[in-house]
Amino acid sequence: MFRADPHPLLVPPDFRLADAGSLPPEGTGARDWKARLEREKKALGDWQHKLYANGRYSMLLIFQALDAGGKDGTIRRVFSGVNPTGLHVTSFKRPSEAELAHDFLWRTSKHLPERGHIAIFNRSYYEEVLVVRVHPQLLKAQRLPEQDSAAIWNERYRSIVEHEHHLANQGTVILKFWLNISKDEQHRRFLSRVEELEKHWKFDLNDLNERAHWDAYLHAYEQCLRATSQPWAPWYAIPADDKPYMRWQVAALINGAFEKLGVGYPEPDQEARRELLRAAARLARD
Repeated sequence: MFRADPHPLLVPPDFRLADAGSLPPEGTGARDWKARLEREKKALGDWQHKLYANGRYSMLLIFQALDAGGKDGTIRRVFSGVNPTGLHVTSFKRPSEAELAHDFLWRTSKHLPERGHIAIFNRSYYEEVLVVRVHPQLLKAQRLPEQDSAAIWNERYRSIVEHEHHLANQGTVILKFWLNISKDEQHRRFLSRVEELEKHWKFDLNDLNERAHWDAYLHAYEQCLRATSQPWAPWYAIPADDKPYMRWQVAALINGAFEKLGVGYPEPDQEARRELLRAAARLARD
């Protein structure tokens, strides 16, 4: 089973939001981060090819952030060098009636990666302990059995941890990224969506309504990350105000996981080697 190594951005059990910055260390400019990202992207494409050829493991990457945190852009930029046949991205929006009729993990299960593939969740089942915790009235639509409302979040944390532990035991490498945007930077990005024509399609008035719950969301994130960051399914709190740094850091962490996993091309056995020799002989005669 994959287990994460220590890292400055790894979320520990005693995680506090006050310890998670939204800006990268000083001294490196955007051009440097972009150059580093290009190197990581090439390496990521190579690792994905080995993952696909090996066929023993899969990878699940989960991205969570407050609105305008940069999930879409990060996914687009980081994975632009990955073979799309082995990469699957799912964005989870408001649950449908059919999804609400099942348990909260059901709708994501059919999008889990098969062996040799990478699956990306743009939002995920974690919405059920983030958005739903900030707006508990949403629980009514789920028609749950009577239960202690104060205990439901801990029960869901436990379900998530057990779910991810099972996946990890089956060979899925799980990495989770919280893109930590500051309130000031969110304000700037919202403003650009209003003022710049090519960004109008990104604007949603409801995002401003959710901004009014900023403190409640931060509390929900702190509790969630603290309860569900595990060695086999770690959370990383990525400073998100600087997009080039954020994207490089995500790519570097994924490549680091691949290096630790050490996945490589499969070695042919003796019979396969004999077949290769016979094939070489036939090709030589042709």
